[in-house]
This record gives sequence, C-alpha cells and structure tokens, in this order.
Amino acid sequence: MKALIFDLDGTLVDTVYAHVIAWQQALAEAGMFIEGRRLHRLIGMSGDLFTRSATLELDRDISLSESKAIQDRHGKLFSKLLPEPRLLPGARELMRFLREKSIPFGIATSGRRPEINPALDKLGLGPDAVVVERREVAHGKPEPDLFEACRQLLDVRAEESFVVGDAVWDLLAARRAGMLGIGMMSGGYGEDELNKAGAFRVYKDPADLRRSLDELGMLHS
Repeated sequence: MKALIFDLDGTLVDTVYAHVIAWQQALAEAGMFIEGRRLHRLIGMSGDLFTRSATLELDRDISLSESKAIQDRHGKLFSKLLPEPRLLPGARELMRFLREKSIPFGIATSGRRPEINPALDKLGLGPDAVVVERREVAHGKPEPDLFEACRQLLDVRAEESFVVGDAVWDLLAARRAGMLGIGMMSGGYGEDELNKAGAFRVYKDPADLRRSLDELGMLHS
C-alpha cells in the first residue's frame, strides 16, 4: 500500500508569505535586516536551522538563546498576521478523498503545536490523524527525521512512500529518506526549481494533485 506524507505550510495551507513577513520582522527587531526574497528561500527549514541560515546571510554568529527568542517572536507575529489559516485549493477535499479511499497519509511539518492546530482543524484532521511536528524529532528539514518518523507511524516502507512538499528542503529530505518527492508550486517555488531538487512529479496545488493521484498509482494500490 502506497502512502502520502505531506508537508503543511505552503503545501496544504497558504502560509508561506505570512511566515516570510513574520521572520523578517522578528529578525529586524533583533537588529538583523534581511531581504524577503532571501528569507523565502529558507522557508521549510525548521526554526533553529532557519535562524542559523538567515544569520549566515549577514555573516553573523547567533547564540542559542538569541535563536530561541527570534523563533518565539516569529511565532507571535505569525499568529497576529494570519490568525486564521487559509487552505490551498482542494486541500480539505484531498484529505477527505484519501480517507474515503483508505489511502494512508500523514503530516510531517517543521511547525509546532499549538501553532499548527488551527490548520489541522481546518483540514478536518482529528486526533486520529498521523501528525509529526518539529518537537518530536531530533533534526528538522532538510534532514529526513520528520518524514522518517511519519513513515514509521504509517507502517509503510520508504519505497512505498511519497513526500509532498512545496520547498526544495522537503525534496532534499525526501531523497535522504529514500522516498520519492512530489513538488507543489503553491509555496512559491517554480517547476524548474522543484524538478532540479529531485521532484518525481510537480503539481500546482492540492486540487491538481487530487486529479493526478491515478498517475502516481495511488488508486491501484
């Protein structure tokens, strides 16, 4: 039985640009001014790797306490900017379809509870849903830990698993986990960028993926 493992931000929920603005403001408040376009290319990394990579753009070291403070501030700013998550086209319908067809799926996100709870609720995912968040693994993306943990909970083999993500970091982590990566253009990366990062297929959004499940062999498993 094949399974789908989904990233959350930019893949199922339209949150990428709100995250960029929140990160930019949190960093600016800490005296670090970074262009939004550079921050966008880091979205999808876990918070600790994000702050480290962002400060490397400025050739500056950052302490663990500074990193944590910036991450906490980002979380508060993000909640104010986007108090109610906006689902990407077809996201809730895709989740419902997978349940109806008994296709195993889970969520593996660099986000953390309780920040991700509103998005999960809006997707119609109850307490029985398989969800792995950043605090549950040792390393965030682009390391494979999140996807590997989700795969284990779904009890499927790596070669039977597809990772669906909008960022190159998702696709890199999928490759490290020995899984095929599915690229989504809903987070701002272009088709060429996702293909170069190793995407097996690229789709516009969850609705497009829903229409294309047959070509992935999901409906014949």
